[in-house]
Amino acid sequence: QVQLQESGPGLVKPSQTLSLTCTVAGGSITSNYYDWSWIRQPPGKGLEWMGAIAESGSTYVSPSLKSRTSISRDTSKNQFTLQLSSVTLEDTAVYYCVRGYVGSVHYTFDYWGQGAQVTVSS
Repeated sequence: QVQLQESGPGLVKPSQTLSLTCTVAGGSITSNYYDWSWIRQPPGKGLEWMGAIAESGSTYVSPSLKSRTSISRDTSKNQFTLQLSSVTLEDTAVYYCVRGYVGSVHYTFDYWGQGAQVTVSS
């Protein structure tokens, strides 16, 4: 059973950098075939895929967030991290870390963290 747990500040001020860490248990972030994503859900809106880091360490970021988003990992701790710079009130959301893989038909997200509420407010 793979478990993911987000951690980080729940309150960030506008223009600052949001930083979240996902700790993974029960599976290695360097295992073949799996990507490790950040997905967020603003209040009253749908899910938004932000970006991912592959088992190779390659990163992929949504074009709409590319200028502000960085994803990295610490393999010794089995953790991966999201940094979102220059946050605004619109970055208020529940942030999820998620495992995904390319299935036979669809890309699949199979394990999710419980989610971390991050509020941007002065």
